[in-house]
Amino acid sequence: MNSKHSFTKVLNSLFFIAFVYTCPIFSEQLYDDFLCEEKDILTSVGLSSPCVCTRCGSVPYPSNTGYTTPDFITDSPEVWSFVSEPNIHPIKINVTTNNPGVSSGLVFLAPYGFSAEAMYGQPGALIVNNDGDPIWFRPLNSPNLMNTDFRVQTLNGKRVLTFWQGTLATPPAYTNTPAGSSEPGSCYYILDETYSVIQTVSARGNLTSDIHEFLITPNNTAFFFSTTAVPMDLTPYGGPENGYVQNFIIQEVNLHTNKLLFLWSALDHIPLEDSYEPASDATLSSNVWDAYHLNSISLTDNIDDILVSGRNTSTIYKINKPTGNIIWRLNGKQSDFTIEEGAEFSWQHDARFLPNNLISLFDDNSDGSSDYGPSSHGLILQLDLVNMTASEYRSYYHDPDVTVASQGNLQSLPNGNKFVGWGQSQYYSEYSQEGNTEEYPATNLLYAAEIPSPDYTYRAYRHDWIGKPFYPPSIGITSIAGQITVYASWNGSTETTQWQVLAGPKPKKLSLVASAAKSGFETAIPVNNTGPYFQVRALNANGHVIGKSKIVKLKNL
Repeated sequence: MNSKHSFTKVLNSLFFIAFVYTCPIFSEQLYDDFLCEEKDILTSVGLSSPCVCTRCGSVPYPSNTGYTTPDFITDSPEVWSFVSEPNIHPIKINVTTNNPGVSSGLVFLAPYGFSAEAMYGQPGALIVNNDGDPIWFRPLNSPNLMNTDFRVQTLNGKRVLTFWQGTLATPPAYTNTPAGSSEPGSCYYILDETYSVIQTVSARGNLTSDIHEFLITPNNTAFFFSTTAVPMDLTPYGGPENGYVQNFIIQEVNLHTNKLLFLWSALDHIPLEDSYEPASDATLSSNVWDAYHLNSISLTDNIDDILVSGRNTSTIYKINKPTGNIIWRLNGKQSDFTIEEGAEFSWQHDARFLPNNLISLFDDNSDGSSDYGPSSHGLILQLDLVNMTASEYRSYYHDPDVTVASQGNLQSLPNGNKFVGWGQSQYYSEYSQEGNTEEYPATNLLYAAEIPSPDYTYRAYRHDWIGKPFYPPSIGITSIAGQITVYASWNGSTETTQWQVLAGPKPKKLSLVASAAKSGFETAIPVNNTGPYFQVRALNANGHVIGKSKIVKLKNL
């Protein structure tokens, strides 16, 4: 790469660490109890706090076209509504297959939609069980805000939740950068088991924090992509003269010190000629050419090397950190491997290094079109590093066949099963490790579910998770034709198994009047007591009280 493109040298003079004062975002229900404390509830659209400060990624980036994205749909059979949590409306999941052999754990999604259509439910981070019932939902207050890459990781030996948050460039509202790019102001969140935000991380050097990856390492560092548009004459590549290249810069930071440890620029190491994305398409996004579209970072069996996926070069790169050199390229125009029959892939996502020189990935096999075409599928490749060949090891096809226009992932689970998020095609599935074939896609399918269209989730994961919300349970009450029903929920609690209802004539004179086993996200409990004061208590499997709601008064009895 010509030295005039040495972005790294320029960026070295721009390093800085920005510390932004933040304040919590509260649901109206819990607002009075937790106003401006140093923890986040983030269990509803909120944003009604009088605090003037906001967390990063919590304000939508302004549209550059004037197009107004349709608001999300909350009044629909496709969307949950709750008496005890009236401000949250997650999508309903349609579970179509749930066979023996499914892995333990919960499912982690981050539903959102493009700006051309109204999405069902609110966007945000969503945990559901195998029945599709919500366990925890953290909704965002705008259809132009999204979460991506929502999953469980380990930080300081403890499990945490992580995700990207911000605005995604989605035509027709956003055409200032290539579709699927992150807009400025976005960042990464880390939450602990109580759902408190313990840290936010942003790209260094005034770059934009990219949606595709936030990977915490065993050394408590984090890898992520950052982006910037670099001015360039694109006519040699068939693009506009006054153009830009969307450069992808890998950053690694120490999560304890915020120190930048590693920086790698795609423009310094990957020739633009390697792209399969036409430079002429830059005219669709303010003359910005998305030549690389890097979308995953993986650790390898060598502490000094990382694995990186480039969607628009259809190439997986092994990169040496100390030197920045590309060790080898898998697939694409300069592949160092011979790709054997069945191992072909293109426009891929989520490349991961597995033991024994296996590489897993999600093969979109589509240049961005959702028209029916070649089959998208999960794919595991066996690399022969002596003869430099790549062969098919396992494949995971969807039943029915799908062509995925973008996004998707393949997760290897501890028991060997494979969990596949089908990106823009609304599905997620689990397979036994033996996989299947394009001819027999139903083979070894253990679990399948569907998100209501046009919603989708960039990735889908399965993880074990124990949630212990720092905020109390929620209570709602209805009185219809003389029958009082108490509704109990505790957004994010994984240990609640039973509910108790207390009632009485005064707040300090409550007694137990009813109990019920937890049923779904919200449990409806009929009571034969007029109160008018009520409270619910959450019990765990040992019968211990682990949470109490506020005391509420039923009016107009």
